[in-house]
Amino acid sequence: MRFNEHQAAQINGILAPGYSTNKGMRALEDVFAQTMPRAMGYDYMGMSFQEKVASEGVSPAVIFGFSLLMVFLILAAQYESWSLPFSVLLVTPIGVFGAFFVLWLRAFQSNVFAQIGLVMLIGLSAKNAILIVEFCKLEYEKGTPLIEAALAGAKLRLRPILMTAFAFILGVVPLVVATGAGAISRQTLGTTVLGGMLAASLLAIFLIPVSFVLVERLSKRSAEKGPVESPAAVAPAPSEP
Repeated sequence: MRFNEHQAAQINGILAPGYSTNKGMRALEDVFAQTMPRAMGYDYMGMSFQEKVASEGVSPAVIFGFSLLMVFLILAAQYESWSLPFSVLLVTPIGVFGAFFVLWLRAFQSNVFAQIGLVMLIGLSAKNAILIVEFCKLEYEKGTPLIEAALAGAKLRLRPILMTAFAFILGVVPLVVATGAGAISRQTLGTTVLGGMLAASLLAIFLIPVSFVLVERLSKRSAEKGPVESPAAVAPAPSEP
């Protein structure tokens, strides 16, 4: 057998339960480096080749940063404010923490399926914050005190947020308990989204009003510290003879 005009031997491996393809490829590379002479090399074919190329492309940090940037710009256009979107984005790390915590509990790796779930989670966790911040902003613009406006928005939107959040969480349960061929990929994706949404629904909804109050106070304080124009001196008009 020849591969790229070189004599080659093809090796097909099956992963043991609980191990990702990334782990299997790293184990193969480690064993090859320890046992084979320097004159020999290796390369990947098929899906392994595609996964290797994908891992060498755009890093996940860039993808997550771009996702947050797009959410920030859309919210800035919606609220017509550069400060208010921060009250939405400040709670997204809680959902990400919940996703990694549940992945750790199930001993899953942060592979490409977990990264897809994290990108999805950024939008889903921001959705809950948008629903609360929108009503807090409306109450505050009506003249309601800041803290009372935050509490009113949180109480008004608590039930709809919990209903939609738990409907989504129960919808991904089949992915979490998937079996059969390719079950690990579905379990990883479902576990990431389920853990993140649980954290965003049970913890973040109580911190969204707090972040709204803090951001509004900071933006108001920075506006008050802006440059103050000095009053112009007015000279008295000359009296007519």
